[in-house]
Amino acid sequence: MNQLLFETIETAGAAIRNKRISPVELTQMTLNQIHEYEPRVNAFITVMEEEALVQARQLEEELLNNIVRGPLHGIPIAVKDILQTKGVKTTGGSKIFEDWIPSEDAAAVQKLREAGAVIIGKANLHEFAMGATTENPHYGSTKNPWNVTRIPGGSSGGSAVATATGMAFGAVGTDTAGSIRLPAAMCGTVGFKPTYGVVSRRGCLPFSWSLDHVGPMARTVQDAAIMLEVIRGHDVKDPATVKRNVPVRFDSLGDLKGVRLGFYEPYMFSRIDADVKWVIEQAFRQLESLGAEIIPIDLPGIDEALNALKAIAQSEVVSVHEPLLKKYGHLYGDDLKYRFEFGSDISATIYLRAQRRREQFVRETIKQMNGIDALVGPTNVQPPFEIGTMVPEMAISNMFTLGKTPLANILGFPALSVACGFTTENLPVGLQLIGKPFTDHRVLQIGDCYENSMPWVKALMMMPGEGSAASSNK
Repeated sequence: MNQLLFETIETAGAAIRNKRISPVELTQMTLNQIHEYEPRVNAFITVMEEEALVQARQLEEELLNNIVRGPLHGIPIAVKDILQTKGVKTTGGSKIFEDWIPSEDAAAVQKLREAGAVIIGKANLHEFAMGATTENPHYGSTKNPWNVTRIPGGSSGGSAVATATGMAFGAVGTDTAGSIRLPAAMCGTVGFKPTYGVVSRRGCLPFSWSLDHVGPMARTVQDAAIMLEVIRGHDVKDPATVKRNVPVRFDSLGDLKGVRLGFYEPYMFSRIDADVKWVIEQAFRQLESLGAEIIPIDLPGIDEALNALKAIAQSEVVSVHEPLLKKYGHLYGDDLKYRFEFGSDISATIYLRAQRRREQFVRETIKQMNGIDALVGPTNVQPPFEIGTMVPEMAISNMFTLGKTPLANILGFPALSVACGFTTENLPVGLQLIGKPFTDHRVLQIGDCYENSMPWVKALMMMPGEGSAASSNK
């Protein structure tokens, strides 16, 4: 194993710019890592070996001519296989699109390429991004690298696993109810869902158009910020994107003095595993030792809002897939068929009522967060369960029972998951921060300060199970 594959984007990028390693060499090292570990974890649907090496050679030639596109120049990045890639098949994790080759890149992929990222492969996912486990009946289940009998979380499970195992320096995922943050938490990495509208969803197969987000997954908060800086921005072809400039990059903080974090215990600690709770409580103590103040707050109407999210997501996804269902209904997995059955029973009246509840909840939450920098709590409240134990009826409830991520989606607020420790079974736990709209940089800044204060974070920058990260928890 080459340790450079587990360095930060910043460190690897500096090595390329200083010509200590070439883009071709780094890409080949990454491909070698994929050849060695991919059979164990099934993180990819398509490995873009030839395409990646062609990209790397071009970037190497540019480097020799003193052309550097930016911090991602020559850095191998994975892309969730629900985002279009020009000339490379995009399956959405489905048999329906198993042979589809798009004629253009998704907006985020296009921006990555322009910034010099090497697209190393298309990451495995829960079918059509509709699930929290990445147990894919068509392309095989992705396995958690900390324990290959367990789920990695989902739906961006392949993206999290590729990042955790050094098969990519980062990845782009999607998040409708937690699909970036939950797998990041369960695989010991970082996942960030930006404010709704900060990153274009053009070229992304939709799940729920009013809830879907595209965002970065990485091994450190700084790396996530580097990626987000590249993919953010207004897109005239995606009317949901905002025109305002949303700053992302930040200066690291030495402490968290003056930072106020809101904590709503009845929601954040409901149905939490005792082991996970212990880890989160230690993270809270660390935040306080850095100077942050954790303040109990109320979130009135949260239960109704989360029920509204279910109604909105399931009715929107039925409308998206209705044309496909008539022709290809038999090709969907059983858990998706259950979702469609549930969504088909939601009337227009229920849908519109849910959207009104959502708007009311957003307004009320902004009031509750007056004087608060971010909400704080666990990302996952349960450790990952065994692969193969899910039944279709768990399809909708999984994300709500495994973690506390859906809250940020119904709000549309920026949300970060950062690794904060391990259970007694050496399974990662994530700390979640949810900011106010367009305070993406502030959320990242707080998470970065916490991350840099933890002595075991460097141990995460190596192959899961080969370091001392887990043993330093308790």
